[in-house]
Order: sequence, then C-alpha cells, then structure tokens
Amino acid sequence: MSSPQLSTDLEKLLVSTKFAPPRIGSRYVLREPLLETLARERQSRLVLVTGSAGFGKTTLLAQWRQRLMAAGSQVAWLSLHPDERLFASFRTHILAALGRLGMPVQDDLLLAEDDRDQIDETVAAIVNNVASMDGELHLMLDDYHHVEDPRAHQLVQKLLDHCPSNLHIALASRALPPLSIGRLRVMGQVAEIGCNDLPFSRSETRAFLDQNAQGLKLETDEIGLIHDQTNGWPASLQLVAIMLKNRPESRANLRNMAWHSSDLQNYLWEDVIGHLPEDMATFMEALSICRRFNAQLAEAIAEEPRAAAFIERIEDENLLIMRADAGSRAPWYRFHPLFNEFLAARLLRRGPDRAAELHRRASQWFARRRLVIEAVRHATLAGDIDEAVAIIERAVPGSWKLSYLGPLLHLIDNVSLDAIATHPRILYLGSLTLAMTGATPRAGTWLKHLDGCPVTDARARAFQKALVEATIAFQRDDIAECLDQLECFDANEAESAFERYVYLMVRITALAVAGRGRDAVDLIESHSTPPDDLNDDMAMRVSGCRVVTLLIEGRMREAEALSTAHYARCAALHGRSSTSANLAAASLAIISYELNRIDDARELLASRQTHRQTSSPQMMIWATLCRARLDALQESADTALAFLDRQGAYFRSLGLHRAAAHVDAEQVRLLLAAGREEQAGNIARRLCDDAATPTTASLAAEILMLRHLVQARLALAQGRLDDVLAHAADARTGVGALMRTQADIAASLIEIMAVERRDGPDEALVRLGPLVRRGAGLGLVRTFADEGKPLHRMLEKLYSDSACDETMRRFLSDVLGREPGSERGGVSRSADAGTDTPLTAREVEIVGLVAAGMSNKRIALTLQISVETVKWNLKNVFAKLEVSSRYDAMIWARRQGLIA
Repeated sequence: MSSPQLSTDLEKLLVSTKFAPPRIGSRYVLREPLLETLARERQSRLVLVTGSAGFGKTTLLAQWRQRLMAAGSQVAWLSLHPDERLFASFRTHILAALGRLGMPVQDDLLLAEDDRDQIDETVAAIVNNVASMDGELHLMLDDYHHVEDPRAHQLVQKLLDHCPSNLHIALASRALPPLSIGRLRVMGQVAEIGCNDLPFSRSETRAFLDQNAQGLKLETDEIGLIHDQTNGWPASLQLVAIMLKNRPESRANLRNMAWHSSDLQNYLWEDVIGHLPEDMATFMEALSICRRFNAQLAEAIAEEPRAAAFIERIEDENLLIMRADAGSRAPWYRFHPLFNEFLAARLLRRGPDRAAELHRRASQWFARRRLVIEAVRHATLAGDIDEAVAIIERAVPGSWKLSYLGPLLHLIDNVSLDAIATHPRILYLGSLTLAMTGATPRAGTWLKHLDGCPVTDARARAFQKALVEATIAFQRDDIAECLDQLECFDANEAESAFERYVYLMVRITALAVAGRGRDAVDLIESHSTPPDDLNDDMAMRVSGCRVVTLLIEGRMREAEALSTAHYARCAALHGRSSTSANLAAASLAIISYELNRIDDARELLASRQTHRQTSSPQMMIWATLCRARLDALQESADTALAFLDRQGAYFRSLGLHRAAAHVDAEQVRLLLAAGREEQAGNIARRLCDDAATPTTASLAAEILMLRHLVQARLALAQGRLDDVLAHAADARTGVGALMRTQADIAASLIEIMAVERRDGPDEALVRLGPLVRRGAGLGLVRTFADEGKPLHRMLEKLYSDSACDETMRRFLSDVLGREPGSERGGVSRSADAGTDTPLTAREVEIVGLVAAGMSNKRIALTLQISVETVKWNLKNVFAKLEVSSRYDAMIWARRQGLIA
C-alpha cells in the first residue's frame, strides 16, 4: 500500500489513532449473525449501524473491517470525535483517511476555505480518485453522531449520490444521520443494523461471559438471568464480567449486582444523559416509574406538554429506549432495564413524595382507560390502598384475568386482612389468588373471612368456596380432595370466564394425575374455548392441559407438535417470561429431553421458576427430574444429586410426599449408575418409610409404585434376580391404574435385564423387541437411553438383528447415537465413549461450519449432504467428546487447534 500524499507538517497535526479501529482481542465475541448480514450486503453503497451507547457498534465495524481486509478489500477507517463536528476538520480527516490508502490528496484542498464550492471539489476529488483505484474500497466512519455541521452531512450525501461502484460507506452512529437515503433504500443499496439487532443473543452472552469471566463456570440459569437483566447490552455485560472476576462472591447476588455498580452509574451519566438539558433529564426520571409509556401517559405523569417532542428526541438519539409496541398508532416505549434502574435511583433522591405523586397520576391515567394491572400497581405504589381496592372491585367479575394476579398479590402484601374484610369480592379473589400461587395457608385464612360476609346467592358462594378449596387441595397434591370439591359443580356455574378456566385447569389436571386421562380429554372437548377467549392467558393454560394428559401417558411424539405450537403462542402473545409461557416451556423442555434434544431442553428451562408459584405439583415433579437429568448429562452425577437433595427438602417442607418420592427414586437411579450402592440403599429405605406413611389413596398408589421400582433397581444391582422380577411386576401392576407409561416401560426394562442374566440373551431379546417398538411409537428415547450400559449392549444386539425393522432401527439409532444405516455408530454418552476418540475429517469440517454460525440446513447445503446426515454427524461428535451442545463441541475443537 502506498503512503498517503500528505505534507509532513500536516501529518504531524493529525492524530494517527483516529485512522485505526480499536484492537479486537480474543475476549471479544464475534458477531457472526450480524457479520453474515453485512457479508450478504457487502455491495451496498451505504452500511448504517445505529444504536445506543455501549451496544458494540464500533466492535462490529472493526470485525467487519477485518473480514473485508482478509478478503482483499481496502478499508479506510476514521474514528470521529467532537473536534470533527465542524466541516473543516471533518473534511480534512476524511481526506486523510482515504489518503492512507494511497489516494492522492493535495494540501491545498485539505487547507481550503470551507465554502460550498469546496464541498463539490472535495466530492469530485474523492469520486474520481476512488474510481481509478483497483478493487473494492470501504470508508468506515465511526461515531458519526459527533458530526453537527450541515455542510459535513452535505459532503457525505453527495458522496452517496455520486460514488463509484467500488466505493462503500459505513456509518456507525447513536442516532440516524440527517441524510436522504430513501432512494437508496428503494434501490436496495442500504444495509441497516439497528438497535434491535445489536444486543447479544443468549448464546453470544454465554460466549462473552465464558471468555471474560474466566475461572467462573456459570450455570445455564445464571447466564440466562444475566442475559435477561441486561437485555444483551454489551457494555453492562462487560461490567458484570469484571465484577464477577474481581469479586466472585457477588455471584450469589446476580439479581441486583449489575446496576449497583458505580462504574455503570458513571457510564450512564457520562455517555447517555450527561449532555441533556436538565428539564429533559427530569422528564426521563419521571418515566422511570413506568414499565412502559407513550406520549399521552408521559405528558400526564410529568405534566410536560412537550412530552411527544422529548420522546422523539430520546428515540432519535437512541438513549437506551426501545419500542414496546411498534405497530400502535400511539407507540409505547420502555427504557432498557438497567437504564431504568439508574433513572429510578436518581428520582429517589428527590424524595418519596415526588415518586408517590407520579404514581398517583399514572394510576388515574390507567384507571380512566380501564387498564387494571397498571392502575392497581401505581395506586399501591402511591400508598393509596383504598383506590387500589376500588379499581379491583370495578374490574370484577366479568373482566378478571390471570394477569391481574400480580397486582392483586402486590395489594395483598401491602394491606391488612382486616382492612378489606368488608369486601367479599376482594376476599374471594384474594383467597383464590393465594391458592393458585401456592400460598395455601394464607388462602385458607382468607377463605374463612369470606364466611362472615353477607350472602346474596348461596349457590354462587358455594361454588366460590369449592373452587378455592379445590385449588388449595390441588396445590397440596391432594388429588382426591380436589376432585371431590368440584364433583357437584359444573364449569358453567362460574361467574366469570376467569373462574371457569381455573375450574377447568384444576379439574382436568387432577383427572389426568389420577389416571383418568379419558375423562380429562372429554372435559377438554366438552368445554371448547370461545373464539373471543382464544388469546386469554388463563384459557391458554387450559389448552396446555391437553399436553399434560399426553405427558402423563408418555405420548411424547403426539405431545411435541401440540406443545411447540402452544409455547410459541404463549410467548408471542404474553411474553417469554409470562406464567403461561413458563409453564408451556416446562412441558416442551420435558418433551425435548425425552426426544434427546438436550440443548433445546436446557434452553427452555433456563431461568424459569417452573417449580415455584402458579405451577402444579405435577409440573414441579417433571421440571425437577428434567433439570436433574440434564445436570447428570451435561455436568456430573454429583451436580444432579445435589440439586435433587435441595428439591427433595423443598418438597418435604411443602408436604408434597409424591414429589419427594420421585426425587428419591431418581437419586437411587443415579447412585446405582455410579456404583454407589450403599447410598442408594439408604435413600431406598427412606422411600419405603414414606410409602408406609398414611396418605390419600391416589398418592399412596404412586408412591408404592415408585418404591417397587426402586427396590427392583436395587435388587438388580445386588444380583437378587427373583426379587427384581417380583418388584418389577408389582410396580407394573401399580402403573396400570395410574396410566404412567414411562414407569411401566422402565419396570419392564429392569425386568428384561434380570431375564438376560437369568435366562440368557435370546429370551431377553425376544421380550425387548416389542418393548422397543412400543417406545418408538411413543417417542420415549431417553427412557431407554438413561438405563445405562447393560441395556445399551442388549439394544446394540437388537439393532444388528435381522428381525429389527426400519421403525425400530430408527428409534434405536436415536437411543444409541448412531447414524441410520451405519454398521458402526458412535454410542451415546451413557455408553462406552471416550473423550480421546478422534473426530473424522467430515466431523471436523462440520464443527468448523458450526463455529462459523451456520445452521444445520446451511451446513447441509454447503457440504451437499442431507440435514439428517449433519445431525447424525453432530450426535457422533457429542458422543465422542462427551458434550451435549454445538457450542461445547466448537470450544473443544478450537482448543485442540482443529478449527480457527
């Protein structure tokens, strides 16, 4: 590259670091999806990267510059500064940046008077010289928001209008520049990456923390929590990583650590709002009381007639604001969570009276528009309990929704029971809310107070009491009592749609848990959801009950499509963190695990409190077992056992004996697989004691079934084969009335392993074939895979048997981790696979493409192979490396130097 045509004196006046981007070290995360977007649009005349401070605009451009230079393009870089806000300095530095690529630049042009003619002369010089240069040339202007002079914008505009085909301009700015680019957009000549594209994805957050918080192995849940709190904001993630690295003990307080950092506070003040006028900063502080706001609400809260103009400027300058409802005629906005906390802290310094008055104004605004959730929330935060109660009473009975439980709980926690003892509707809804969220003792106390209230309709009051009592019994896992309470009532007796859906959800789930799946399905089909309620959050929970019935019966393949669609709707309509989405995600995670989609299951469970409020005991059991099995696969048996210890203690504290029994049974399975027979025996004895504890008939039957299953496993480990067969048979007898297909198959597999040792492999294989066919039809992959090496050896023999049909072979391929049609396949992690097994050339090639950010489909297209072949190669990679995710395989290959 030739040297720039600049005089020595002028060269001394220019700061050389402005012409080179910051160094991109190994701890930066490659923004592969965004780089792929830029690669597809590399022939665009303009690349526009806009976003708030700290969102990685500079880093992205620097990474793009490296890719371009590696491909042979020439790149001129200019980091702008407030000193370049005026035309003369701006023009000088652009010419100097291009001059460093060898473009001739005359000093008289650099030092010319800044009149309009010089704009045209500068543009002509750049266009003519670049057009005569070979190859593609990219001009990157970072921090373009510093440019203020209209003549500087005119210069860039004319360059865009007249630039040759080999010149491409990239701008990184906090705000959209004042350029006319509509025509270029229509021509497809603008590539745009905005503030919605720049935040890290969850996988990028994980990669960033792995690289920058070295020495701390963060759990998936912890990474999910950090990601959700930061919304993938790179600047805040950097501060979190520094805090975790310097103060590892702060890991225990992840929920509050990030925005309490003085570094973050200083950053937000200096880089985000420090330059704003005082009245605008005060306006933003007032809006921090809101989860979301629009111009009308902002005007009412802040009593600021310029609210719309202020919001427009905030959005134009990308001051950590995002649209919450982009399609609305009066769009709603919200601040980034950490920025909102920063503003709220500044508001607090003005005293509690200021915040209370703002909340009062907000409550009145929401109440006038019948937006109950926010109206109650703000009234309570303002300390106006009477108004909060009045708002709730005006909202019932007809319009009550699941989403109202949050503000009602908030009210319950801020008011004494005596204060609302004369409000029967609040007492009833309060007791039902407490019951649904697992606070059953308080729910019973509130319900007793309802008895002292006047009765106008005895049947309606009886229904209300039965519904609360049934919900309390449901949360205590007393299924028989739950069904007894509802037996004399019909869902159509409910006063509101909300109560009707609570009735249906509780009764349908209770019927399924009791082994009455047919009755549960009949109830679903006889109470279809009206079209107007299809998107109602409580109605969607009822629709999720169909998935629950399929899960109880082990019908995973049927449940998968239904659950996937259900979760997508819940997340799209009510948000990924909503109660309905959390519960739908738990169901889908359980299905994903059973179908051996381990990464999907882990991702779905990450950061979700599926064992806490509003979740049924059955869902708590499933989520706990799924999480433990994931820990055993991805971490270690000890990690899983420690988690199960905590969960077992939690279930016992709630009196959930059935859940505790499932935890014990899972611990015994893991301990026996690890050869820790004595510990397994101790837990088995505890389970036997629990089975002898008086409880309801339905609970006793399931606990007894688990006891026999555990005793069969223990007897198998000790070689007491006759005892194995006896206990397995008793377990299967107990399963019959409960419709627990997975337990039935597990008992049958234990039985077959005992038969192999007693009667030989031929007899065992005869029995195993029909069971495999049954498991294949249901999709119970992990039920077979988790039984360990002895069963795997039998399944290998069955796979090689000529009597094994194609359906069975495909299923066994899933269980064993082999590619369909291969004579030798990689066995799964639970079989004899070693971490030192070398990868084949094809496997290395596929992992390399994974590292490039390609999906399975793109890898298949690139290598001209089928998607299924890609999947099976990845399964073999996972088995050989004893990992369970694409990310972990990529990291291993990089550490071995197999891929870049």
